[in-house]
Amino acid sequence: MAVKSPCIELCAFDGKTGFCTGCLRTREEARGWKKMTDHRRHQILNEKARRMAKIGRGSPLDSTPREDGV
Repeated sequence: MAVKSPCIELCAFDGKTGFCTGCLRTREEARGWKKMTDHRRHQILNEKARRMAKIGRGSPLDSTPREDGV
């Protein structure tokens, strides 16, 4: 069974890390997802916690309201 894409259709890339703030993949990883082996896809998914820490978020969909109310 193929590993499902983590895309949540919230494509916004962090300028510092290059990670998508929605799915935590790089642009290259998102573009190449369909051609990757399941092993490589699992490697990317297993890096989720480390990547979240790098961009300073508790989760990809951090529900903490921003100060500007958005």
